[in-house]
Amino acid sequence: MKLGAFSVSLAVKDIHASKAFYENLGFSVFHGQIEQNWLIMKNDQTVIGLFQGMFEGNLMTFNPGWSQDAQNLESFTDIREIQKELKSKNFEFSTEADESTSGPASFMIKDPDGNVILMDQHV
Repeated sequence: MKLGAFSVSLAVKDIHASKAFYENLGFSVFHGQIEQNWLIMKNDQTVIGLFQGMFEGNLMTFNPGWSQDAQNLESFTDIREIQKELKSKNFEFSTEADESTSGPASFMIKDPDGNVILMDQHV
């Protein structure tokens, strides 16, 4: 599942619960030390850092259909496909994209720590 452009560090309360959440979202660990309470996780070109007890505050925005340079991609996973897959994994949504439409749309979910994740497709 391709989520689009962006990178951010997240303050988490339980690194194990957050790791499991983001793995279900399609991320995998590529660097870090869970025993030191930090992991860097990657999904395609999207990179996030999980940090337990190191700092406060965060917000993430992913842009399906955009490169890291905000250029339209020829091929990408449409936001409605992402939403359907997450629904099949029992994710709860704060807002939802209208699955009967095409083009620009957005939805919001929260991770186990209440961090807001905005999926915002512009193409």
